[in-house]
Amino acid sequence: MANRRLKAAVFIFLLSGVSSVWGGSIGINYGQIADNLPPPERVVGLLQSINIQKAKLYDADPRVLRAFANSGVEFAVGLGNEYVSNMTDQAKAEEWVKSNVQAYLPATKITSIAVGNEVYTGNDTDLVKNLVPAMQNIHSALVSLGLESSINVSTAHSSGILSVSYPPSAGTFKPELTAFLIPLLDFLTQAHSPFLINAYPFFAYTADPNQIPLDYVLFQPNDGMLDNNLRYENMLYAQIDSVYAALAQLGYHNLDVQISETGWPSKGDEDEIGATPENARTYNGNLLRLVSQNGGTPMKPNTTLDTYVFALFNENLKTGKTSERNYGLFKPDGTAAYDLGLHGSLSGSSTSVSYSTSAATVVLLSLCSFFAGKLFLY
Repeated sequence: MANRRLKAAVFIFLLSGVSSVWGGSIGINYGQIADNLPPPERVVGLLQSINIQKAKLYDADPRVLRAFANSGVEFAVGLGNEYVSNMTDQAKAEEWVKSNVQAYLPATKITSIAVGNEVYTGNDTDLVKNLVPAMQNIHSALVSLGLESSINVSTAHSSGILSVSYPPSAGTFKPELTAFLIPLLDFLTQAHSPFLINAYPFFAYTADPNQIPLDYVLFQPNDGMLDNNLRYENMLYAQIDSVYAALAQLGYHNLDVQISETGWPSKGDEDEIGATPENARTYNGNLLRLVSQNGGTPMKPNTTLDTYVFALFNENLKTGKTSERNYGLFKPDGTAAYDLGLHGSLSGSSTSVSYSTSAATVVLLSLCSFFAGKLFLY
């Protein structure tokens, strides 16, 4: 029991230090496909109590953006796939930015706009064609309002855009997407925006649990794999480096890759091997430890990896397999979905301990150096 409490304490220290002490940052996806979630005004207290300083929406919900005014939480807002075609009209793009972004500044900190989600792995050819023009118009609207230096524009991709992802150095985008990816990558380069990827080792593991070691996907000690003299000790980093390799193959060597979604479900159907509270705790706990260490992937060791965990809450109205409704760190009542050392509060009161940057650095470095590889490896 004492060891469990120590694990929880170390986790909270690490979580609080991710954004404020080191360059790499951790955020949370705030999905709302549910009919039992607490009002945003109470969610403010929950994020503050666990010291999460970045959140990502899949829309630009005015209730959320108003509730988080003056909270200090940075938001990435989304523009849904159903609205992308409208944004090919510059006037509509400008109106959208004024109504859904500018209207909440500066009280609410909006730092990013994600136009569409996993567009290139869908079946809507018009949506695919309209994505880059829509992104260009949204960016032009930001420029006209003088907001382009503080708000970037990007779009999140499924790992399904890759035709080859193993080994990482062989990463290749699907050939049929090249004609659409080149203009997108040109835009991201010119706009100084990151390439966003939704990366889920869970999907790879549950599809082939007999061939993929569970320790490898959960960041546990394992033999790893060697690729071009680079050693990979976890699948997430291999997935990200396969994206870097695919970008380099198209001539884009300097784009930053950020993880817009990653997580592990605490419950699944019978055929969803590995969807358990224990594995969710291990995956997300070890993920946060790695992000807190400010390291990069084997291919990009000096590039910090910004990451958004999926998701804040279990969402009971999501369709599909049982796992889809059980990615949350929290239940809708604000209690933890599983024991990750997070004891947040919907009341608005903070339970986290505040330290100066120097003190936090000393505590975190001491704990990490002494306990690394022990406390988070269940």
